[in-house]
Amino acid sequence: MTIDQNLFGGPDPTLLPEDPANELLDGGADPVDVAAKYPASSAAWAALADRAFAAGHPVESYAYARTGYHRGLDALRRAGWRGHGPVPWEHEPNRGFLTALHALARAAGAIGEEEEEVRCTLFLRESSPTAADALQG
Repeated sequence: MTIDQNLFGGPDPTLLPEDPANELLDGGADPVDVAAKYPASSAAWAALADRAFAAGHPVESYAYARTGYHRGLDALRRAGWRGHGPVPWEHEPNRGFLTALHALARAAGAIGEEEEEVRCTLFLRESSPTAADALQG
C-alpha cells in the first residue's frame, strides 16, 4: 500500500510540495537564516522552536512553533486540505508542518496552555499517527 491510497472513504492524504528550506536545514544552515530566506517554511520555524525549547526558552519556542503551524496550515490549504484528513509523516515535505504542530503542543504544555496542548496533540495524532509516535517518543 502507498501513502496516497485511501481505504477508509475519508479525505485523501494531503501531500505538500517540496520545501527548499529542508535542504539548507539538512546541510546545517542556521534556522534563523533559513527562516529569513524562506519565511513560509514550517520546517524553518519548527527548527527555531526546537532550538529555543532545548535552550530552556518555552515562550520563544511557542512563538516560533505557532508561526510554523500557521504557515503549515496555509500550505495545507493551498494543497487542497479541507481542515481534516491524513497528513502523512512518510511524505518528507509534510514533516515541517507536523514538527511545528508537535513543537506547539510541547511549548503550550510548558507554559501552562493545557487546552492548546491537548488540541495540538490530538490534531497531530489524527493527522499522522506515525508522526505522533516519532515526535512524542
